Amino acid sequence: MTAPLLEIQGLGKRFGGFVALDNINLSVAPQERVGLIGPNGSGKSTLVNCICGTLRNETGTVRFEGKAMDGLLAHERTRLGMARSFQLPRPFKTLTVAENLRVPLLYTVDARSGSKLSQRELDERCMELLALVGLADKAWQYPGDLTQVEMRKLELARAMAAEPKLLIADESMAGLSHSEVDDILALLVRLNERGITIIMIEHIMRAVMTFSQRVIVLVSGKKIADGLPEDVIRDPEVVGAYLGQ
Repeated sequence: MTAPLLEIQGLGKRFGGFVALDNINLSVAPQERVGLIGPNGSGKSTLVNCICGTLRNETGTVRFEGKAMDGLLAHERTRLGMARSFQLPRPFKTLTVAENLRVPLLYTVDARSGSKLSQRELDERCMELLALVGLADKAWQYPGDLTQVEMRKLELARAMAAEPKLLIADESMAGLSHSEVDDILALLVRLNERGITIIMIEHIMRAVMTFSQRVIVLVSGKKIADGLPEDVIRDPEVVGAYLGQ
């Protein structure tokens, strides 16, 4: 049996007296596509922040490739192969699209390899990433010139610049049209086919059902379901959480 890429055991997080995460247990296999869903305030973002090291969990353990992440900072976890995209892209507005990729490339690849990329290698890697997400023709434009879906692609490209083994895509399709959602879905599938494990946080259920091999549901800081998409959406507790009792 293949060892999990990501394993979370007994994870708990509080903010004062508020329990944001309550004894979360889950695992994600290498190259798996997992949908993480739940109502607003269910603990999805807190879970992701604890996985990536932005927040410290009070109880439990996050393991990545069998190694405990306890005490590691966010940038240290990124260099081990974790990356995330954010729901609200915030690129460097005064840098071109290509230059926006050079920053994470210099920060993660150089640090991981211990040697600097040459200017040629840096340019080639930037263009490879932009071609991968369909933005090669926008390389020397500025983020302010991009459409909403192009901004989401740039955000995913910036995450990919870290050469991750695990990518957490946080609502990459929010506010997009039907065809734009399909465009991002196709991109995420291409990334997964390149060997990247993906956890997708999303409210668009059509996207979740299309993309996910497995769906995990959080409600009020607790995991209430974890299984095949078609089974999870029929779970009475999941239906109640989304539609009301």
